[in-house]
Amino acid sequence: MPDGVRGALVQRVSTRHDGPLDVTWLAARTPKLPLGRTRLHWEPAPRSGWNVTAHLGLATTEVHLASWPAAPDDWRRLVRPTLHEVTGLCAALAFATAALDLSNHLAKV
Repeated sequence: MPDGVRGALVQRVSTRHDGPLDVTWLAARTPKLPLGRTRLHWEPAPRSGWNVTAHLGLATTEVHLASWPAAPDDWRRLVRPTLHEVTGLCAALAFATAALDLSNHLAKV
């Protein structure tokens, strides 16, 4: 990971089991994750592989989503299913929230 970087912001997760995981670097000075977004951080594990962690941005805080200690070199394939599920869940929750907001708005009209 380059200097001055806090992690990588997950932009897109392929639906294919061997598909790409698109990320952009997240600057260390970034105050917090956007709602429903996931940050990945990875560093070499002491003996072999990579220590990978994922954090999820919520409305008021970030939460530890998952850890994969000493993940193999192809760790992207290992973490992709979790990230895909969380991304889908966040999208569904955002859609449901928007629908409830619209329903509440229409009820007042």
